Amino acid sequence: MRVLIADDERNIRETLKRIFLLEGIEAVTAPDGITARDLLAEERFDVAILDLKMPGMSGQEVLEWTLEEGVLVPIVMISAHGEIPDAVQALKSGARDFLEKPLDTDLLLQKIRTLVEEERRKQVWEASRRIEPKEYSLIGKHPRIEEIRSLILKVGGTDSTVLITGETGTGKEIVARQIHAASSRKEEPFIGVNVGALPHTLIESELFGHEKGAFTGADCRKIGLFELAGAGTLFLDEIAEMPLALQVKLLRVLQDRKIRRIGGNRDIPIRARILSATNRNLEERVRQGEFREDLFYRLNVIRIDIPPLRERKSDIPLIAEYLLVRICKRLNVGAKRLSSQSLAKLLSYEYPGNVRELENILERAVILSEGREILPDHIELKESRIMEEPKGTVLSGATRLEDLERASIELALRRQGGNRTKAAKELGISRRTLQYKIKKYGLD
Repeated sequence: MRVLIADDERNIRETLKRIFLLEGIEAVTAPDGITARDLLAEERFDVAILDLKMPGMSGQEVLEWTLEEGVLVPIVMISAHGEIPDAVQALKSGARDFLEKPLDTDLLLQKIRTLVEEERRKQVWEASRRIEPKEYSLIGKHPRIEEIRSLILKVGGTDSTVLITGETGTGKEIVARQIHAASSRKEEPFIGVNVGALPHTLIESELFGHEKGAFTGADCRKIGLFELAGAGTLFLDEIAEMPLALQVKLLRVLQDRKIRRIGGNRDIPIRARILSATNRNLEERVRQGEFREDLFYRLNVIRIDIPPLRERKSDIPLIAEYLLVRICKRLNVGAKRLSSQSLAKLLSYEYPGNVRELENILERAVILSEGREILPDHIELKESRIMEEPKGTVLSGATRLEDLERASIELALRRQGGNRTKAAKELGISRRTLQYKIKKYGLD
Protein backbone atom coordinates (compact mmCIF):
# COMPACT_ATOMS: atom_id res chain seq x y z
CA MET A 1 0.00 0.00 0.00
CA ARG A 2 1.26 3.49 -0.88
CA VAL A 3 -0.13 6.61 0.81
CA LEU A 4 0.37 10.33 0.19
CA ILE A 5 0.25 12.57 3.29
CA ALA A 6 -0.16 16.30 2.58
CA ASP A 7 -0.17 18.67 5.58
CA ASP A 8 1.58 21.96 6.29
CA GLU A 9 2.32 20.84 9.86
CA ARG A 10 5.58 18.91 9.79
CA ASN A 11 4.88 17.16 13.09
CA ILE A 12 1.68 15.62 11.69
CA ARG A 13 3.39 14.53 8.48
CA GLU A 14 6.33 12.87 10.19
CA THR A 15 4.25 11.23 12.92
CA LEU A 16 1.88 9.66 10.41
CA LYS A 17 4.78 8.55 8.24
CA ARG A 18 6.42 6.74 11.19
CA ILE A 19 3.17 5.07 12.20
CA PHE A 20 2.50 3.92 8.65
CA LEU A 21 6.04 2.61 8.33
CA LEU A 22 5.53 0.47 11.44
CA GLU A 23 2.37 -0.91 9.82
CA GLY A 24 4.24 -1.83 6.65
CA ILE A 25 2.69 1.01 4.64
CA GLU A 26 4.84 3.17 2.36
CA ALA A 27 4.17 6.88 2.95
CA VAL A 28 5.23 9.92 0.91
CA THR A 29 4.80 13.39 2.41
CA ALA A 30 4.05 16.83 0.94
CA PRO A 31 4.24 20.15 2.85
CA ASP A 32 1.63 21.92 0.73
CA GLY A 33 -1.12 21.43 -1.83
CA ILE A 34 0.99 22.27 -4.88
CA THR A 35 3.56 19.60 -4.01
CA ALA A 36 0.73 17.13 -3.37
CA ARG A 37 -0.79 17.90 -6.77
CA ASP A 38 2.56 17.39 -8.52
CA LEU A 39 3.13 14.06 -6.76
CA LEU A 40 -0.36 12.85 -7.68
CA ALA A 41 0.28 13.83 -11.29
CA GLU A 42 3.54 11.88 -11.51
CA GLU A 43 3.17 8.88 -9.18
CA ARG A 44 0.59 6.28 -8.21
CA PHE A 45 -0.94 6.20 -4.72
CA ASP A 46 -3.55 3.94 -3.18
CA VAL A 47 -4.85 6.70 -0.89
CA ALA A 48 -4.20 10.43 -0.42
CA ILE A 49 -4.61 12.13 2.98
CA LEU A 50 -5.03 15.88 2.51
CA ASP A 51 -5.18 18.68 5.04
CA LEU A 52 -8.12 20.89 4.20
CA LYS A 53 -6.22 24.16 4.70
CA MET A 54 -2.74 24.39 3.17
CA PRO A 55 -0.72 27.28 1.70
CA GLY A 56 -0.65 27.78 -2.07
CA MET A 57 -3.33 25.19 -2.80
CA SER A 58 -5.90 23.88 -0.32
CA GLY A 59 -6.91 20.28 0.09
CA GLN A 60 -10.27 21.18 -1.47
CA GLU A 61 -8.50 22.56 -4.54
CA VAL A 62 -6.33 19.46 -4.85
CA LEU A 63 -9.48 17.34 -4.64
CA GLU A 64 -11.15 19.35 -7.39
CA TRP A 65 -8.02 19.06 -9.52
CA THR A 66 -8.02 15.24 -9.24
CA LEU A 67 -11.65 15.18 -10.36
CA GLU A 68 -10.96 17.45 -13.34
CA GLU A 69 -7.83 15.55 -14.40
CA GLY A 70 -9.28 12.07 -13.85
CA VAL A 71 -6.69 11.10 -11.23
CA LEU A 72 -8.28 8.04 -9.66
CA VAL A 73 -7.23 8.07 -6.03
CA PRO A 74 -9.51 7.93 -2.96
CA ILE A 75 -9.01 10.98 -0.76
CA VAL A 76 -9.36 11.28 3.02
CA MET A 77 -9.63 14.89 4.19
CA ILE A 78 -8.34 15.94 7.63
CA SER A 79 -9.36 19.20 9.23
CA ALA A 80 -9.47 21.21 12.44
CA HIS A 81 -12.69 21.49 14.44
CA GLY A 82 -13.72 24.85 13.04
CA GLU A 83 -13.38 23.63 9.47
CA ILE A 84 -16.01 20.88 9.66
CA PRO A 85 -18.54 22.68 7.38
CA ASP A 86 -15.79 22.91 4.76
CA ALA A 87 -14.97 19.25 5.27
CA VAL A 88 -18.62 18.35 4.68
CA GLN A 89 -18.44 20.31 1.45
CA ALA A 90 -15.34 18.31 0.49
CA LEU A 91 -17.29 15.10 1.03
CA LYS A 92 -20.01 16.39 -1.29
CA SER A 93 -17.31 17.20 -3.86
CA GLY A 94 -15.92 13.67 -3.89
CA ALA A 95 -13.73 13.10 -0.84
CA ARG A 96 -14.25 9.58 0.48
CA ASP A 97 -13.99 10.43 4.18
CA PHE A 98 -12.73 13.01 6.67
CA LEU A 99 -11.29 13.01 10.17
CA GLU A 100 -11.07 15.81 12.68
CA LYS A 101 -7.79 16.84 14.30
CA PRO A 102 -6.25 15.74 16.62
CA LEU A 103 -6.21 12.53 14.65
CA ASP A 104 -7.17 9.10 15.96
CA THR A 105 -4.44 7.18 14.11
CA ASP A 106 -6.05 3.77 14.69
CA LEU A 107 -9.25 5.03 13.11
CA LEU A 108 -7.29 6.58 10.23
CA LEU A 109 -5.51 3.27 9.57
CA GLN A 110 -8.82 1.43 9.60
CA LYS A 111 -10.38 3.89 7.16
CA ILE A 112 -7.58 3.82 4.61
CA ARG A 113 -7.41 0.02 4.67
CA THR A 114 -11.16 -0.11 4.08
CA LEU A 115 -10.80 2.31 1.19
CA VAL A 116 -8.04 0.25 -0.41
CA GLU A 117 -10.16 -2.92 -0.13
CA GLU A 118 -13.16 -1.14 -1.64
CA GLU A 119 -11.05 0.21 -4.50
CA ARG A 120 -9.65 -3.23 -5.26
CA ARG A 121 -13.16 -4.68 -5.33
CA LYS A 122 -14.32 -1.83 -7.57
CA GLN A 123 -11.42 -2.30 -9.98
CA VAL A 124 -12.08 -6.04 -10.28
CA TRP A 125 -15.77 -5.35 -10.91
CA GLU A 126 -15.13 -2.65 -13.48
CA ALA A 127 -12.50 -4.77 -15.23
CA SER A 128 -15.01 -7.59 -15.60
CA ARG A 129 -17.64 -5.19 -16.98
CA ARG A 130 -15.27 -3.50 -19.44
CA ILE A 131 -14.93 -6.70 -21.47
CA GLU A 132 -17.22 -6.59 -24.49
CA PRO A 133 -19.69 -9.49 -24.64
CA LYS A 134 -18.65 -10.25 -28.24
CA GLU A 135 -15.19 -11.13 -26.93
CA TYR A 136 -16.78 -14.19 -25.38
CA SER A 137 -19.01 -15.53 -28.12
CA LEU A 138 -19.41 -19.26 -28.61
CA ILE A 139 -19.01 -19.57 -32.38
CA GLY A 140 -20.28 -22.50 -34.40
CA LYS A 141 -23.33 -24.39 -35.63
CA HIS A 142 -22.14 -27.92 -34.94
CA PRO A 143 -24.81 -29.97 -33.08
CA ARG A 144 -22.60 -30.36 -30.02
CA ILE A 145 -22.11 -26.59 -29.83
CA GLU A 146 -25.86 -26.09 -30.14
CA GLU A 147 -26.33 -28.55 -27.27
CA ILE A 148 -23.87 -26.56 -25.15
CA ARG A 149 -25.74 -23.33 -25.90
CA SER A 150 -28.99 -24.93 -24.78
CA LEU A 151 -27.38 -26.25 -21.60
CA ILE A 152 -25.89 -22.82 -20.81
CA LEU A 153 -29.36 -21.28 -20.87
CA LYS A 154 -30.70 -24.03 -18.60
CA VAL A 155 -27.97 -23.80 -15.96
CA GLY A 156 -27.67 -20.02 -16.16
CA GLY A 157 -30.84 -19.59 -14.13
CA THR A 158 -29.63 -21.88 -11.35
CA ASP A 159 -26.94 -21.65 -8.67
CA SER A 160 -25.66 -25.19 -9.32
CA THR A 161 -21.93 -25.78 -9.59
CA VAL A 162 -20.80 -26.51 -13.14
CA LEU A 163 -17.73 -28.46 -14.24
CA ILE A 164 -16.51 -27.52 -17.73
CA THR A 165 -14.18 -30.00 -19.38
CA GLY A 166 -12.27 -29.97 -22.65
CA GLU A 167 -8.81 -29.83 -24.14
CA THR A 168 -6.62 -26.74 -23.82
CA GLY A 169 -7.81 -23.98 -26.13
CA THR A 170 -11.36 -25.23 -26.65
CA GLY A 171 -12.97 -22.24 -24.89
CA LYS A 172 -13.77 -23.34 -21.35
CA GLU A 173 -13.62 -19.78 -19.98
CA ILE A 174 -15.87 -18.62 -22.80
CA VAL A 175 -18.50 -21.12 -21.69
CA ALA A 176 -18.08 -20.01 -18.07
CA ARG A 177 -18.61 -16.37 -19.07
CA GLN A 178 -21.66 -17.34 -21.12
CA ILE A 179 -23.15 -19.05 -18.06
CA HIS A 180 -22.48 -15.91 -16.01
CA ALA A 181 -24.06 -13.72 -18.71
CA ALA A 182 -27.15 -15.96 -18.77
CA SER A 183 -27.62 -15.74 -15.00
CA SER A 184 -29.21 -13.23 -12.66
CA ARG A 185 -25.65 -12.45 -11.51
CA LYS A 186 -24.64 -10.90 -14.84
CA GLU A 187 -24.41 -7.38 -13.34
CA GLU A 188 -22.04 -8.67 -10.65
CA PRO A 189 -18.31 -9.42 -11.12
CA PHE A 190 -16.99 -12.40 -13.06
CA ILE A 191 -13.60 -13.34 -11.65
CA GLY A 192 -11.50 -16.03 -13.26
CA VAL A 193 -8.36 -17.53 -11.74
CA ASN A 194 -6.06 -20.14 -13.28
CA VAL A 195 -5.29 -22.39 -10.32
CA GLY A 196 -2.55 -24.17 -12.25
CA ALA A 197 -0.69 -20.91 -12.92
CA LEU A 198 -0.39 -19.98 -9.23
CA PRO A 199 2.41 -21.26 -6.98
CA HIS A 200 0.94 -23.69 -4.45
CA THR A 201 2.06 -21.43 -1.61
CA LEU A 202 -0.04 -18.54 -2.97
CA ILE A 203 -3.27 -20.27 -3.99
CA GLU A 204 -4.80 -20.21 -0.51
CA SER A 205 -3.99 -16.55 0.05
CA GLU A 206 -5.30 -15.62 -3.40
CA LEU A 207 -8.61 -17.43 -2.89
CA PHE A 208 -9.27 -16.94 0.82
CA GLY A 209 -7.27 -13.80 1.61
CA HIS A 210 -5.24 -13.28 4.77
CA GLU A 211 -5.00 -11.09 7.85
CA LYS A 212 -2.06 -8.86 8.63
CA GLY A 213 0.75 -10.86 10.24
CA ALA A 214 -0.70 -14.22 9.17
CA PHE A 215 2.70 -15.19 7.72
CA THR A 216 6.02 -13.63 6.81
CA GLY A 217 5.40 -10.83 4.32
CA ALA A 218 1.72 -10.39 5.22
CA ASP A 219 2.14 -6.68 5.99
CA CYS A 220 -1.56 -5.88 5.64
CA ARG A 221 -4.89 -7.58 5.24
CA LYS A 222 -5.70 -9.00 1.81
CA ILE A 223 -9.21 -9.71 0.58
CA GLY A 224 -9.41 -13.02 -1.31
CA LEU A 225 -11.20 -13.76 -4.56
CA PHE A 226 -14.10 -15.52 -2.85
CA GLU A 227 -14.96 -12.21 -1.19
CA LEU A 228 -14.07 -10.01 -4.15
CA ALA A 229 -16.49 -11.93 -6.35
CA GLY A 230 -19.34 -10.69 -4.15
CA ALA A 231 -22.62 -12.00 -5.52
CA GLY A 232 -21.02 -12.70 -8.90
CA THR A 233 -19.21 -15.72 -10.31
CA LEU A 234 -15.83 -17.18 -9.36
CA PHE A 235 -14.36 -19.35 -12.12
CA LEU A 236 -11.65 -21.80 -11.01
CA ASP A 237 -9.78 -22.87 -14.13
CA GLU A 238 -7.45 -25.90 -14.11
CA ILE A 239 -9.09 -27.11 -10.90
CA ALA A 240 -7.31 -30.48 -11.18
CA GLU A 241 -4.05 -28.74 -10.22
CA MET A 242 -5.31 -27.72 -6.78
CA PRO A 243 -3.27 -29.32 -3.96
CA LEU A 244 -5.08 -31.96 -1.89
CA ALA A 245 -4.84 -29.87 1.29
CA LEU A 246 -6.70 -27.02 -0.39
CA GLN A 247 -9.24 -29.37 -1.92
CA VAL A 248 -10.47 -30.04 1.63
CA LYS A 249 -10.97 -26.32 2.23
CA LEU A 250 -12.73 -25.82 -1.10
CA LEU A 251 -15.08 -28.69 -0.28
CA ARG A 252 -15.93 -27.00 3.02
CA VAL A 253 -16.63 -23.72 1.20
CA LEU A 254 -19.02 -25.45 -1.19
CA GLN A 255 -20.78 -27.16 1.70
CA ASP A 256 -20.97 -24.32 4.23
CA ARG A 257 -20.79 -21.26 1.95
CA LYS A 258 -18.29 -19.68 4.34
CA ILE A 259 -14.58 -18.93 4.25
CA ARG A 260 -11.96 -17.94 6.79
CA ARG A 261 -9.00 -15.77 5.87
CA ILE A 262 -5.54 -17.13 6.66
CA GLY A 263 -4.77 -15.99 10.21
CA GLY A 264 -8.42 -15.00 10.79
CA ASN A 265 -10.64 -16.13 13.62
CA ARG A 266 -14.10 -15.66 12.15
CA ASP A 267 -16.09 -17.22 9.31
CA ILE A 268 -17.14 -14.95 6.46
CA PRO A 269 -20.27 -15.86 4.43
CA ILE A 270 -19.79 -15.86 0.66
CA ARG A 271 -22.42 -15.37 -2.04
CA ALA A 272 -20.48 -16.14 -5.22
CA ARG A 273 -21.38 -18.95 -7.58
CA ILE A 274 -18.52 -21.38 -8.23
CA LEU A 275 -17.73 -22.65 -11.73
CA SER A 276 -14.70 -24.83 -12.45
CA ALA A 277 -12.89 -26.25 -15.45
CA THR A 278 -10.16 -28.71 -16.32
CA ASN A 279 -8.41 -30.23 -19.31
CA ARG A 280 -7.60 -33.34 -17.25
CA ASN A 281 -9.58 -36.53 -16.72
CA LEU A 282 -10.83 -35.92 -13.18
CA GLU A 283 -12.31 -39.40 -12.84
CA GLU A 284 -8.86 -40.86 -13.51
CA ARG A 285 -7.25 -38.48 -11.01
CA VAL A 286 -9.81 -39.57 -8.41
CA ARG A 287 -8.89 -43.21 -9.02
CA GLN A 288 -5.21 -42.32 -8.63
CA GLY A 289 -5.88 -40.54 -5.33
CA GLU A 290 -4.84 -37.14 -6.72
CA PHE A 291 -8.29 -35.56 -6.48
CA ARG A 292 -10.86 -35.96 -3.73
CA GLU A 293 -13.90 -37.97 -4.76
CA ASP A 294 -16.28 -35.98 -2.54
CA LEU A 295 -15.06 -32.69 -4.06
CA PHE A 296 -15.42 -34.14 -7.56
CA TYR A 297 -19.09 -34.90 -6.94
CA ARG A 298 -19.64 -31.41 -5.51
CA LEU A 299 -18.13 -29.80 -8.61
CA ASN A 300 -19.68 -32.19 -11.10
CA VAL A 301 -23.36 -31.38 -10.49
CA ILE A 302 -23.63 -30.15 -14.08
CA ARG A 303 -21.06 -31.25 -16.67
CA ILE A 304 -20.33 -29.44 -19.93
CA ASP A 305 -17.83 -31.13 -22.22
CA ILE A 306 -16.50 -28.98 -25.07
CA PRO A 307 -15.45 -30.92 -28.19
CA PRO A 308 -12.00 -30.31 -29.70
CA LEU A 309 -11.89 -28.32 -32.92
CA ARG A 310 -10.89 -31.37 -34.99
CA GLU A 311 -14.28 -32.91 -34.15
CA ARG A 312 -16.23 -29.91 -35.43
CA LYS A 313 -14.31 -28.79 -38.48
CA SER A 314 -17.49 -27.58 -40.14
CA ASP A 315 -17.27 -24.62 -37.74
CA ILE A 316 -13.78 -23.57 -38.87
CA PRO A 317 -14.95 -21.13 -41.59
CA LEU A 318 -17.22 -19.33 -39.09
CA ILE A 319 -14.61 -19.28 -36.34
CA ALA A 320 -11.85 -18.14 -38.68
CA GLU A 321 -13.96 -15.27 -40.00
CA TYR A 322 -14.84 -14.18 -36.46
CA LEU A 323 -11.22 -14.37 -35.29
CA LEU A 324 -9.91 -12.47 -38.30
CA VAL A 325 -12.14 -9.50 -37.50
CA ARG A 326 -10.85 -9.43 -33.93
CA ILE A 327 -7.22 -9.86 -34.91
CA CYS A 328 -7.27 -7.14 -37.57
CA LYS A 329 -8.92 -4.76 -35.13
CA ARG A 330 -6.41 -5.55 -32.38
CA LEU A 331 -3.43 -5.14 -34.72
CA ASN A 332 -4.96 -1.99 -36.21
CA VAL A 333 -4.73 -3.25 -39.79
CA GLY A 334 -7.30 -3.21 -42.55
CA ALA A 335 -9.79 -6.02 -42.89
CA LYS A 336 -8.42 -9.22 -44.39
CA ARG A 337 -10.04 -12.35 -45.72
CA LEU A 338 -8.98 -15.91 -46.38
CA SER A 339 -8.70 -17.16 -49.93
CA SER A 340 -10.64 -20.34 -50.55
CA GLN A 341 -7.34 -22.21 -50.92
CA SER A 342 -6.24 -20.88 -47.52
CA LEU A 343 -9.46 -21.98 -45.88
CA ALA A 344 -9.06 -25.39 -47.48
CA LYS A 345 -5.56 -25.57 -46.00
CA LEU A 346 -6.96 -24.73 -42.55
CA LEU A 347 -9.51 -27.53 -42.97
CA SER A 348 -6.70 -30.03 -43.53
CA TYR A 349 -5.17 -29.47 -40.10
CA GLU A 350 -5.83 -31.32 -36.84
CA TYR A 351 -5.40 -28.41 -34.33
CA PRO A 352 -3.85 -29.95 -31.21
CA GLY A 353 -4.17 -26.49 -29.62
CA ASN A 354 -7.78 -26.09 -30.77
CA VAL A 355 -9.33 -22.62 -31.26
CA ARG A 356 -6.45 -20.93 -29.45
CA GLU A 357 -4.00 -22.44 -31.93
CA LEU A 358 -6.21 -21.40 -34.84
CA GLU A 359 -6.16 -17.84 -33.54
CA ASN A 360 -2.34 -17.88 -33.33
CA ILE A 361 -2.09 -19.26 -36.87
CA LEU A 362 -4.39 -16.53 -38.18
CA GLU A 363 -2.59 -13.75 -36.31
CA ARG A 364 0.71 -14.86 -37.84
CA ALA A 365 -0.94 -14.98 -41.27
CA VAL A 366 -2.35 -11.46 -40.87
CA ILE A 367 1.11 -10.14 -40.03
CA LEU A 368 2.79 -11.98 -42.93
CA SER A 369 0.22 -11.04 -45.57
CA GLU A 370 0.66 -7.74 -47.38
CA GLY A 371 -2.61 -7.42 -49.27
CA ARG A 372 -6.20 -7.89 -48.19
CA GLU A 373 -6.23 -11.59 -48.98
CA ILE A 374 -4.50 -14.25 -46.91
CA LEU A 375 -2.90 -16.84 -49.18
CA PRO A 376 -1.85 -20.42 -48.37
CA ASP A 377 1.81 -19.40 -48.14
CA HIS A 378 0.93 -17.09 -45.23
CA ILE A 379 -0.44 -20.00 -43.19
CA GLU A 380 2.14 -21.98 -41.25
CA LEU A 381 1.06 -25.37 -39.92
CA LYS A 382 2.85 -28.18 -38.13
CA GLU A 383 3.55 -30.69 -40.87
CA SER A 384 2.96 -33.66 -38.57
CA ARG A 385 -0.61 -32.47 -37.99
CA ILE A 386 -1.59 -31.98 -41.64
CA MET A 387 -3.69 -34.75 -43.15
CA GLU A 388 -2.12 -36.11 -46.31
CA GLU A 389 -4.38 -35.85 -49.34
CA PRO A 390 -4.00 -37.63 -52.66
CA LYS A 391 -2.63 -35.61 -55.53
CA GLY A 392 -5.30 -33.82 -57.50
CA THR A 393 -7.60 -33.35 -54.50
CA VAL A 394 -10.19 -30.65 -54.95
CA LEU A 395 -8.71 -28.83 -51.98
CA SER A 396 -5.95 -27.36 -54.09
CA GLY A 397 -8.32 -25.92 -56.67
CA ALA A 398 -11.19 -24.53 -54.62
CA THR A 399 -11.94 -21.06 -55.91
CA ARG A 400 -15.61 -20.49 -55.08
CA LEU A 401 -17.83 -20.97 -52.04
CA GLU A 402 -19.43 -24.06 -53.56
CA ASP A 403 -16.02 -25.49 -54.32
CA LEU A 404 -15.05 -24.96 -50.69
CA GLU A 405 -18.22 -26.68 -49.48
CA ARG A 406 -17.46 -29.59 -51.79
CA ALA A 407 -13.90 -29.69 -50.47
CA SER A 408 -15.15 -29.77 -46.87
CA ILE A 409 -17.54 -32.64 -47.62
CA GLU A 410 -14.90 -34.62 -49.49
CA LEU A 411 -12.41 -34.13 -46.68
CA ALA A 412 -14.94 -35.29 -44.07
CA LEU A 413 -15.77 -38.38 -46.13
CA ARG A 414 -12.07 -39.18 -46.51
CA ARG A 415 -11.48 -38.84 -42.76
CA GLN A 416 -14.44 -41.07 -41.96
CA GLY A 417 -13.52 -43.72 -44.48
CA GLY A 418 -16.60 -43.01 -46.58
CA ASN A 419 -19.00 -43.45 -43.64
CA ARG A 420 -21.74 -40.92 -44.45
CA THR A 421 -23.36 -40.95 -41.02
CA LYS A 422 -20.09 -40.06 -39.31
CA ALA A 423 -19.21 -37.51 -41.99
CA ALA A 424 -22.59 -35.79 -41.55
CA LYS A 425 -22.06 -35.64 -37.80
CA GLU A 426 -18.62 -34.10 -38.26
CA LEU A 427 -20.00 -31.50 -40.67
CA GLY A 428 -22.91 -30.65 -38.37
CA ILE A 429 -25.58 -31.48 -40.95
CA SER A 430 -28.20 -34.23 -41.30
CA ARG A 431 -27.44 -37.42 -43.22
CA ARG A 432 -30.21 -36.51 -45.65
CA THR A 433 -28.62 -33.13 -46.35
CA LEU A 434 -25.27 -34.81 -46.87
CA GLN A 435 -26.82 -37.26 -49.35
CA TYR A 436 -28.20 -34.30 -51.31
CA LYS A 437 -24.82 -32.50 -51.29
CA ILE A 438 -22.98 -35.66 -52.39
CA LYS A 439 -25.34 -36.00 -55.34
CA LYS A 440 -25.14 -32.30 -56.12
CA TYR A 441 -21.34 -32.29 -56.26
CA GLY A 442 -21.02 -35.67 -57.96
CA LEU A 443 -19.11 -37.27 -55.07
CA ASP A 444 -20.74 -40.69 -55.34
